[in-house]
Amino acid sequence: MSSDSDKPVADTKSEEKSTPSPAAKPAAKKEEKPAEIPAFEKSISDKIVEKFGDKVKVAFVKEDRIQIDTDKENIHDVAEFVRDGLNYDHVESVSGVDHPQDKEIEVVYHIGSYTDPSLARQILVLSTRAQREEDPIPGNDATKLPSLRDIFYSVEFHEREVFEMFGVYFDGHPDNRRLLLPEDWADLPPLRKDFAIKGR
Repeated sequence: MSSDSDKPVADTKSEEKSTPSPAAKPAAKKEEKPAEIPAFEKSISDKIVEKFGDKVKVAFVKEDRIQIDTDKENIHDVAEFVRDGLNYDHVESVSGVDHPQDKEIEVVYHIGSYTDPSLARQILVLSTRAQREEDPIPGNDATKLPSLRDIFYSVEFHEREVFEMFGVYFDGHPDNRRLLLPEDWADLPPLRKDFAIKGR
């Protein structure tokens, strides 16, 4: 006599039909609108564009900061206008950016004002680019830009550092000597992307 326990048990798992999950709908992409420039930053931007037109490209970076890109032929005139027409009176820092894919080195000036209270929080970023040599001979190749030393005294040591670290020679700078590296440095400028520490 067979008990109920001897009866075959139906495999309910195999009988359950898996319901296919609905295809995941791709999330709708939000259209990115260009950042709206606050009124104060826009007033600065408008003055620059009115003066230089298509010689400059002005971008809103964030509140209290706009960026002006221009070529090396116009960098001196733009810097002079920034000082005399917009009351920016000193350069806070100068940075170099190596762009080997573009065969260019970018130099970026961060400019502020001590004398105009309305600009106390404002930083104006002014950038330009120099030709990048594959086999640089700093000071004796085409990697050159006009110096802004006669406009902003505070760039003196910053431009010297960019010269030795990136190989950008500044025409018109009163003292293009190296600042940190030995005068007999014979390797690539050490902040270029193709510089390699020997033995690594």
